[in-house]
Amino acid sequence: MSTGSGADSAPAPATHDTPVRTDSRKPSMFSSLKVRNYRLFFTGQVVSNTGTWMQRIAQDWLVLSLTGSATAVGITTALQFLPMLLFGLYGGVLVDRLPKRKLLFFTQTAMGLTGAALGVLTLSGHVQVWHVYLTAFLLGLVTVVDNPARQTFVSEMVGKEQLANAVSLNSANFQSARLVGPAVAGVLITAVGSGWAFLLNGLSFLAPMAGLALMRTAELYKVERAPRGKGQLKEGLKYVAGRPELIWPIVLVGFIGTFGFNFPIWLSAFVDDVFGGDAGTYGLLNTLMAAGSLAGALLAARRATSRLRLLVGAALAFGLLEIVASFAPTFWLFAALLVPLGMLGLTVNVTANSSVQMATDPIMRGRVMALFMMVFTGGTPVGAPLVGWITDTYGARIGFAAGGLIAALAAGTVGLILARVGGLRLKVGMHHGHPQVRFVPRDRLATAA
Repeated sequence: MSTGSGADSAPAPATHDTPVRTDSRKPSMFSSLKVRNYRLFFTGQVVSNTGTWMQRIAQDWLVLSLTGSATAVGITTALQFLPMLLFGLYGGVLVDRLPKRKLLFFTQTAMGLTGAALGVLTLSGHVQVWHVYLTAFLLGLVTVVDNPARQTFVSEMVGKEQLANAVSLNSANFQSARLVGPAVAGVLITAVGSGWAFLLNGLSFLAPMAGLALMRTAELYKVERAPRGKGQLKEGLKYVAGRPELIWPIVLVGFIGTFGFNFPIWLSAFVDDVFGGDAGTYGLLNTLMAAGSLAGALLAARRATSRLRLLVGAALAFGLLEIVASFAPTFWLFAALLVPLGMLGLTVNVTANSSVQMATDPIMRGRVMALFMMVFTGGTPVGAPLVGWITDTYGARIGFAAGGLIAALAAGTVGLILARVGGLRLKVGMHHGHPQVRFVPRDRLATAA
């Protein structure tokens, strides 16, 4: 397999997780992009992420057009994430064992082929809803390996010191594409139909494949791979279960991902049933949410560390704002609230992702991140049909509010658990004449008493 400027047999740094180059300066917002390999990866992902967002919008709108049902949109989403729920942990075991760059060549090729196949079916006029269901499921199977491989390959490109910054920039990359993809998809769907959006998404995967081929493997950070052996899946679960700084953020993002991130269902229902819009309106709402998400990602890139209290606070605010947005009386107020919703949702995702990766031993990172992605996206097969049913039965506003309520309750509960584990207690009092609620060490409360 040609690499363009380096061979797979090229020598890697000899020291475990030791960088090729070191820089003692505090990372800037875009410091990871100074690393050539990551820059190639980032550029390829900009193109493929744009295509992915085009397909997401086109897929949801196609299913809604074929069936007229928010439940059917939920089923499509569920099928796409069901493989992660069923096989996600096994994907993490593979990622810990195998060279991630080669693995990504395979997964990116397969994902491109699924998009191209759906494009051909749609353009030929033979597409049926079960074709979309099948394509979504196959894409989900590939994602089982692709997701943890992409997440953990970042550390091999930039090292531990730049990891938090690179994770944030990955999210900024994804959200930047989310600004462009839905808008392009809306134009394409209106002008020539969904098929071209699917076909262009398939072609977009040529970009990350080229980026992977051009990488200099000698400049990748050496990370120990797990040998073949029995019980590695169980070993990963035991590793996470014994660390509160891992298990509770993963539990929280599980609830948020399962019940709070069903925007394809809610936004399509709001456009179709509440505001009477079209595909262009749906694309606009997704673009506004992406703008907020991009702002959240860039702010996260400026932070050198990821704190669990930020994760809990952002998750709580995210759930409460979903409830507020669900009862927005006008279209433009609803649309405006999607911007801070996107910012808070992205903050939850990036903070949880980077804090979990940085707290994990590199040899376990594939399995831990597979578990992270499994609960974050793998819960969708449970949450999406349920949320779709609530939305169909009781209306878009009640469905949206229900998701926000569950997210807020989960954030509050996990926050209290983490506070207790960390030896903190809730203190309610007055500060400079104003009521204040905060966590303080237990011994401070005892001294005050």
